[in-house]
Amino acid sequence: MSKEMEFAVFCLENYKAYKNMTGKEVSLLFQKHGVFDYLREFYDVLHTTGYQYLNQDIDFYLSARNAI
Repeated sequence: MSKEMEFAVFCLENYKAYKNMTGKEVSLLFQKHGVFDYLREFYDVLHTTGYQYLNQDIDFYLSARNAI
């Protein structure tokens, strides 16, 4: 598994706990709104941040796309 894929799984699992959602719900949300692409594209910057920042950043990303 690539480091980017491991990071995406890490983000999914943390976001799942943060939002009290199932893994399937988060996976579908991330796929539908391009979060996995975003995480892969900006991996170099994002992987150096903490999980709390990541959760907030994902919320911001989804809000900007009227997903939440």
